[in-house]
Amino acid sequence: MKAERGNSLPLNLPPRGLSRTEAAAYVGVSPTLLDMMVKDGRMPKPKHINSRTVWDIRKIDKAFDELPGGDPDEENEWEFSA
Repeated sequence: MKAERGNSLPLNLPPRGLSRTEAAAYVGVSPTLLDMMVKDGRMPKPKHINSRTVWDIRKIDKAFDELPGGDPDEENEWEFSA
């Protein structure tokens, strides 16, 4: 999150709603990939507040948790087994 957002939130408190660019950066993808993930249901659809389009950070967190990979019980395709 950029400090120059022009709001009064403390720097350690992320905003609840993220822009498209911020939402993409938050999950580590490009805005174009975020769009594809929204379209195929891997990421949540944004909310519309007047003329603004914002993603709910809590819904992004939930969707990110549900993405495959990173689960200790899942097989690691990159792990070398002898």
